[in-house]
Amino acid sequence: MGSLESKIPSGPLAEKWTKHKNEIDLVNPANKRNIDVIVVGTGLAGGAAAATLAELGYNVKTFCYQDSPRRAHSISAQGGINASKNYQGDGDSDYRLFYDTVKGGDYRSREANVYRLAEVSGNIIDQCVAQGVPFAREYGGLLDNRSFGGVLVSRTFYAKGQTGQQLLLGAYAAMNRQINRGKIKSYTRHEMLDLVLIDGKARGIIARDLVTGEIERHSGHAVVLATGGYGNVFFLSTNAMGSNVTAAWRAHRRGAYFANPCYTQIHPTCIPVSGDHQSKLTLMSESLRNDGRIWVPKRLEDAQAIREGKIRPTELSGDERDYFLERRYPAFGNLVPRDVASRAAKERCDAGFGVNKTGEAVYLDFAAAIQRYGEEKALTSGIKDPDKATITQLGEEVIEAKYGNLFQMYEKIIDENPYKTPMMIYPAVHYTMGGLWVDYNLQTTIEGCYCAGEANFSDHGANRLGASALMQGLADGYFVLPYTIGDYLSDDIRTGPISTDSPEFEATEKAVLERINKLMNSNGTRSVDYYHKKLGKIMWNKCGMSRNAEDLKSAIDEIAELRKDFWENVKIPGKEGQFNQELEKAGRVADFLELGELFAKDALERNESCGGHFREEYQTPEGEALRDDENFKYVAAWEFKGEPSEAVMHKEELVFENIELKTRSYK
Repeated sequence: MGSLESKIPSGPLAEKWTKHKNEIDLVNPANKRNIDVIVVGTGLAGGAAAATLAELGYNVKTFCYQDSPRRAHSISAQGGINASKNYQGDGDSDYRLFYDTVKGGDYRSREANVYRLAEVSGNIIDQCVAQGVPFAREYGGLLDNRSFGGVLVSRTFYAKGQTGQQLLLGAYAAMNRQINRGKIKSYTRHEMLDLVLIDGKARGIIARDLVTGEIERHSGHAVVLATGGYGNVFFLSTNAMGSNVTAAWRAHRRGAYFANPCYTQIHPTCIPVSGDHQSKLTLMSESLRNDGRIWVPKRLEDAQAIREGKIRPTELSGDERDYFLERRYPAFGNLVPRDVASRAAKERCDAGFGVNKTGEAVYLDFAAAIQRYGEEKALTSGIKDPDKATITQLGEEVIEAKYGNLFQMYEKIIDENPYKTPMMIYPAVHYTMGGLWVDYNLQTTIEGCYCAGEANFSDHGANRLGASALMQGLADGYFVLPYTIGDYLSDDIRTGPISTDSPEFEATEKAVLERINKLMNSNGTRSVDYYHKKLGKIMWNKCGMSRNAEDLKSAIDEIAELRKDFWENVKIPGKEGQFNQELEKAGRVADFLELGELFAKDALERNESCGGHFREEYQTPEGEALRDDENFKYVAAWEFKGEPSEAVMHKEELVFENIELKTRSYK
């Protein structure tokens, strides 16, 4: 098992990555064809890594539980991808992107990793344009940008409200080229169930064919995990229903440290929960906060009347509305970071100003933007003295061009026209900043096991800025991992093929089968979803937007008890050796039940508030997060010891040489 050696290169910050690339070992092109790499997960990070590694000459096997890599959850990203190209000429730079990201993460990320992310961000845009990604363009034909939360510049490249889908199609096309060349073997509808270690090195995986139920052995000289985040530990989240933590958690149980599990991002612009029947939540892109104004009524009686259906929000004048983000954070307004906006919305709703029937929603209003764009369009169209209807029509056309598919999605779900009536939004679980601990090379504490994208912890600290997930996934996949993995694989050019007939593969497969049999042989009466929902309610109520020591302690006990009940009383119909979606879910929920306890344990140990981790005991008089840099300026990396309660914390101290530590302010 490895130790916490971050392997950050020496030298000036802006030279570290170049220096590192010049010093690491390489693999001769003729030798790459003798090396096999397994990539688990084919979203943006995994798809980009697989395509690039195969293009370099490695033999790649890819695994995803979907029926196509095109269905990876990366497809759901709507608003855009950050890059410091400064196309707007508004003062952006690699350093400013680096600074905004570290500050946005509340100073809980590595300087070196974040600067590298900013440094390669421009290459991502060039790569994707070359692949044909249809980024939006401004009137002169150049790529357009818009703003996202936590920044004072426009650096977000976008493709209407479907940026993730278009980027994923680019990576998928690159993968398909390599599949056609025979350099990638694609295994769809396969789920990794365990990691195989030989002499302490990751040398393969045990996977289940989800169609036939067959258990398979697959070997490689290295394993890359790019399986996304664990937001579905809350049951209700913006994640795809199949998103899970199993691959990362299986690696954790084999010796990969799990870092900062309590760092979870709550997104402020989600469609509110409507009832117990829901299985997931829907995100409204952060890009909407460019033009939408967030508000609640100023008077409690108006909020009550709206909830009872006695008045409509459009009946309230501007003076009767509380644009609370603009009031509290005048410098950034509606574009404050996600954690700040989420807590502000919760505070207003908790105070009784919520606007839906449950009292858990605020408005996102586009009336002012429609008016502004309409007047501008009328002027540029040569229309003199336009009437109100003309201005509204022209303004709605501009909004439709920018956000049309998002507005359409909202109307299909809520059955209200957001052009005429303000959207209702409320915070929900979205992204996880925690994940497997990795060093500067993206290698976990298991030799030969790498982790990319949201599945690792490395770049976002305690809060991710909007439009940075796509940036990290593609940076890791296209421009970081293909360099750094060669440093490790250079020692394997004489190893030869890894046999799957070894005792280690046999023992790992046996452990997988025993776990499946244990799940199938439970003679209980309760469904898997029963336990997942129970876990989700514990997590949301006691480990969600705000936390305190008492709730976290009770959450730990409740989750441990729920896990015990799960193994005794879960009921899984069907058989293991066949298509069985309940068995798939059961294995994932079993892992969530372990992760959930470690999550609460990590949150309890961190006696400070930072980013998305908000401890009620540690806040400023204004209700903002209160960090403790003297005692908690570290990454908490947890080592598995048999049970979550027995996990051992290892600390990676964070060193800030280029940024001054100070309390975040967006006022």
